[in-house]
Amino acid sequence: MKVVFRKYGGSLHWHHPARLLGEDVHGVWVGCEAGTTGAKGDGPQVVWERAFVMLFPRNEWWVALFNDEGHKLDVYVDITTVPEWSDGEVTMVDLDLDVVRTREGRVFVDDEDEFADHQVLLGYPPEVIARAESAAAALTKAVTDRLAPFDGATHLPYLSQVR
Repeated sequence: MKVVFRKYGGSLHWHHPARLLGEDVHGVWVGCEAGTTGAKGDGPQVVWERAFVMLFPRNEWWVALFNDEGHKLDVYVDITTVPEWSDGEVTMVDLDLDVVRTREGRVFVDDEDEFADHQVLLGYPPEVIARAESAAAALTKAVTDRLAPFDGATHLPYLSQVR
């Protein structure tokens, strides 16, 4: 299958192949083995050195990435529009804000400056801004409090499939 992030207005952002791993109460899980390649927009291919899994929740404004051991980031949650599935592809619009947890346990919201800039440059509607900010606030709490699926264990059965 293919994972395709776009920016508001439709331009291509991160995109890469992935393997469908399963589905649970949290959503649909996909994974990538170490050595998977992807690209940002029309940029050069990058090779990811470590395996990772991604969670696409149902009817939520985010997508979560859980890295394998050895990566400096444990959890990386992109604030996005609700993921849409069609013909073996999942697509969403990346809304800049990211909730990140490092291996040491520090949680922070990244790219707030980019989010503010894009509100003007890309013309985010007020309801999109409100949804993104609300999702970031709720996710910051969930990731900090290690609530499932951000508990450090929920993703492991899926990650074991791509290690």
